[in-house]
Amino acid sequence: MLTLPALPADTGLNLMQRLEEIAQFSEGGPGVTRRPFTAEHRRANEMIATWMRQAGLEVRIDAAGTLIGRRPGPPGAKTLLIGSHQDTIRQGGKYDGIFGIALPILVLEMLRERSLPYAVEVLAFADEEGVRFPTALMGPRVLAGTFDSANLQKTDKDGETLAAALADFGGDPAGIAAARRDPDDLLGYLEMHIEQGPVLESLGLPVGIVTAICGIERWTVELTGQAAHAGTTPMDLRRDAFAGAAEIALAVESHCRETEGLVGIVASVSVLPNVPNAIPGKATFSVELRASEDSIREAAAAAISEKVEAVSARRGLNYSLTKTYAQKAVPCDPWLRGTLARSLVQGGFRPHRLMSGATHDASAMADLCPVAMLFTRCRDGLSHHPDEAITAEDAQASVACLASFLQMLDPD
Repeated sequence: MLTLPALPADTGLNLMQRLEEIAQFSEGGPGVTRRPFTAEHRRANEMIATWMRQAGLEVRIDAAGTLIGRRPGPPGAKTLLIGSHQDTIRQGGKYDGIFGIALPILVLEMLRERSLPYAVEVLAFADEEGVRFPTALMGPRVLAGTFDSANLQKTDKDGETLAAALADFGGDPAGIAAARRDPDDLLGYLEMHIEQGPVLESLGLPVGIVTAICGIERWTVELTGQAAHAGTTPMDLRRDAFAGAAEIALAVESHCRETEGLVGIVASVSVLPNVPNAIPGKATFSVELRASEDSIREAAAAAISEKVEAVSARRGLNYSLTKTYAQKAVPCDPWLRGTLARSLVQGGFRPHRLMSGATHDASAMADLCPVAMLFTRCRDGLSHHPDEAITAEDAQASVACLASFLQMLDPD
């Protein structure tokens, strides 16, 4: 096994301190609110750039407002990209996104005197969440060449266009197309992120290796029965749309419980006439399915569609099914995953593998190059919330894993 130098015992604490410091760059209210191309974003970027320079990185901002810190490699060497997003949802937490920026910068600072056979760039994406403009994952889509330039004319709630906000921030709307990266120059993309779920905590593990970023599809289901008086209509003569919806919801839950790698939910329920003494004549609801493999998700959608048809026929209901959204699963690269596994073993951790049920910058970067993700345990599986939390011990474990990964990664 490769022998690597021991990390300073306070590295995790140092990372936590940096995350506390940058959390101050937030709009008012609970938690952290940092929207892209705002004063808070600018101040956060200034701090990130300072960290990058302390680590010996060359700092620049690209056309999409992504802050990039580069550590050059040997002549002709390819580049490993590592990154995440600095923006947050409204009243979010201190770790979602920014954890995956602060961590690699700190590790590269620690490894400043150790040579690597490739170049490394740390990417601080401006807009992953899509909170200010309806343009989530802008930074990685620009790098991958999949960004729709028509989005530059979309506006925020104050009527400012994305193009204007980006230009004012120092980006270059006219240079978006030219910012696309050449995949032949890249080894891949690695994203370090808090899990945002309870799996690692339930297993007592500080870190885990992501196998795939889930595919997603959403359906709107409308059931139509007959509204009628709830006191005068016998039970066996009712065409209760909500009762049909409830049966379908339980069927979705049961199917997902019984199918490995699949999660689903029925939500956004509306009922008409929605009064206590009338049988619901119409029920409309959403069904969302997520799975690590598209075949699993597609099979579930087919089975649930059959269930909707069967329930409707038995209950005397009319139904409609409309697919409103679909996103393919993104498998993580076997070579990068394998190196992550070896780095975890090197650190004495079990290399547990799990699906990401949320979308990340890596899902858009997969259109450019191979991707991988390492999750860090978060308390109670809580994220997108002011109480989002990790421990210094888990931060230390994540630093150790990344430091090992960078030194184990063999581009040949």
